[in-house]
Amino acid sequence: MKTKSLSLGAAFGALLLLSGCAPTVHLEAAPKANDPLCAEVTARLPDSIGDQARVWTDAQATGAWGSPTSVLLTCGLDSPAPTTLQCVSLGGVDWIVDEAETPNLRLTTYGREPAAQVYVDTTTLSADAVLQALAGAIQQLPKNDACTEPITKDPDEETSSTEGATP
Repeated sequence: MKTKSLSLGAAFGALLLLSGCAPTVHLEAAPKANDPLCAEVTARLPDSIGDQARVWTDAQATGAWGSPTSVLLTCGLDSPAPTTLQCVSLGGVDWIVDEAETPNLRLTTYGREPAAQVYVDTTTLSADAVLQALAGAIQQLPKNDACTEPITKDPDEETSSTEGATP
């Protein structure tokens, strides 16, 4: 019995040691992160996007992929107002594209409440591939508006940036 307890204790210790080595990405929770719809989104996030595995985050309603991190997701933001920034529609979701930090893109859902935002390092993954991978999860957020003239992207067409019209 003593051997079994020691083996179990050693296995548990090894598990703790290994879990301590897993990277955790520090993110801030959005103001509406506790919305049950965001829980629906995070429950459906993919285990990987392209060759980037999902990694742990320390904030509610968030997701991250890659080591180093190449994709960050936050759910629970206020829905953005109409803007002159370009808008694309991919996988049934409209996205406002902010290219201010190119090659990194900040993509925010348009017409969904609460809103979600994705930050993508396009030197690692194409924004289109990321948005397509996240579409099933993001569609859990109710659609209450749409871009007026979105550029509809073909999911099979992979580019590193997005081009489109305004919301």
